[in-house]
Amino acid sequence: MKCKFDIILLAWVVFACSLSFATVSARAANKIEPVGDDVRAVVDVEEVVTRYTPANNGAGPLWCYGSTVIARQGENVYLSVIETGKDVPPLCNTRWQLWHRTTEGWKIVQTEKEYRQREPCPIAIFHKGPVFLSVNPSVEPRGVQYGYCQPQVLEFDSQNPAASFKVHSPIWADGTHFTDHSYRGFAADGANRELLTVNINAQTSEQFVSYCDSEGRWHQKGKIKFPVRACYPQVALRDGAAHIMAIGDIVEPIEEWRTLKFEKLNRKWDYVFRRLFYTFTPDIRKAGFADPIEVDTVEETAGHIRNLDLYVDGERAAHLLYLKRPHQYGFIRDKYFPGQAMTVHLKYVVVKDGKIVSKKTLAETAGDSKGLQPSFARFHIRRNGELHVIVAGTSKSAGGLGNYVGRILPGPARTTFARVGLKHPFGSFFTNTPRGGSEPSDVADVFGIADDGPNLRYARIRLVSD
Repeated sequence: MKCKFDIILLAWVVFACSLSFATVSARAANKIEPVGDDVRAVVDVEEVVTRYTPANNGAGPLWCYGSTVIARQGENVYLSVIETGKDVPPLCNTRWQLWHRTTEGWKIVQTEKEYRQREPCPIAIFHKGPVFLSVNPSVEPRGVQYGYCQPQVLEFDSQNPAASFKVHSPIWADGTHFTDHSYRGFAADGANRELLTVNINAQTSEQFVSYCDSEGRWHQKGKIKFPVRACYPQVALRDGAAHIMAIGDIVEPIEEWRTLKFEKLNRKWDYVFRRLFYTFTPDIRKAGFADPIEVDTVEETAGHIRNLDLYVDGERAAHLLYLKRPHQYGFIRDKYFPGQAMTVHLKYVVVKDGKIVSKKTLAETAGDSKGLQPSFARFHIRRNGELHVIVAGTSKSAGGLGNYVGRILPGPARTTFARVGLKHPFGSFFTNTPRGGSEPSDVADVFGIADDGPNLRYARIRLVSD
């Protein structure tokens, strides 16, 4: 398997940076935008946390977009960031940093001693208790590529995150082959104090599953085989039920399209993301995962799907969010599907007991009266349980990249969006999601890349009901 850049994510990081890390705060003047249903979005904080130096190893600071790197516990916010080692050969040439934000701002509280990671290290938290990092350190000498790695979970004291941490070694089924390309997922049930992690076998593409119960005991929970290699998983754990959404990630299977793309793009890297899968178990303590179902596909039209987010509600329904482009490249559309529109759709699907019960489009290039063209999105769950979506996209009326918030209403009701008053809108981002153990909140903690890369930015946005 060749090392490959996640082009969509790394497009926001466009040049190298040799500047030292610095925290620059630029508080917004409480810009208020209407969201609808008497809800307002208030930007309390907008600031630079640090800067990123590209590691040139096929991953970047948002590469683990299926999980999250930011979590909230009360008034405290915790953040996992990777730092690139100067003159350290790839692929494992970064190290994790654990950041903590209080009323005094951001501070690094722990840093890995050596540069042993390739990918960002997802974070998880309990409602009351520790902070966790999923790490994947190489066990090979420096510079070894596609070498063996040893996935671990690090446990930090949330009351004293600078204190010594505990190292957990998840238990796996036999037959693992874990490398620097982990394509791992990490989730917490913050209320019930449980953890779930998955990690891909680099040879077979099976996702191996490990579960930590409320007593801190790890259990191997077998492995999942998707119809094709599936990566960047969104993982959720709630009241014993476990859910996984993942996107197919394979080399272009159609020879004619592969040849045409090489002629036009002159690029050997040619992985496609066209088939979206979902699987679950109603009780991970007692049952294995069901056979994966295919949620959507754009296989026949050379399209592109990007899995974005997953939320499990109190009724055990899984809410799926993804971006769908029926045609990824105009030159393939022109030759093989002439006359068809180049569209993009933000799709929302609800799955219950392994069956799709509803589908709808939240935003799209055609037919949206406000002209919002989505490019990225995450769910946000308010304290009262209301489901919102935070979107990156462009609008005909507003112009340029912006961030928008809308409430997802039950049934066929339309989702209306309003622009959030950020000086530097995010293109790709993480949030304080319940999948990472954060409690539902009226505060959205947003971390990612905006229009001033290589800065890594943070914003605190409050949703306020009138």
